[in-house]
Amino acid sequence: MRLGPVDAIPLGEGRAFAVDGEQVAVFRLRDGTLRATQARCPHAGGPLADGQLDPRSIVCPLHARAFSFADGSCAEGGKITVHAVREEGGAIVLES
Repeated sequence: MRLGPVDAIPLGEGRAFAVDGEQVAVFRLRDGTLRATQARCPHAGGPLADGQLDPRSIVCPLHARAFSFADGSCAEGGKITVHAVREEGGAIVLES
């Protein structure tokens, strides 16, 4: 599913997209690669698209819980859904 242009997400930031009635957070890492997760933190519902990110994880802006982009795990407990995402012709494509 095409979500929009890759350039809609500045390098090092995330944006939330509505996908089939759900919110998905898509992140554009500083090297230009894309990652995608569920949009809300399971701990307190924090907006993950607004969190701090590095190549391995996203940190919830409310309580600093870090979730792995690889498998969604969190050292403090809990887990988020990780989605497959890629760039195709300048567009963000969420794989189903």
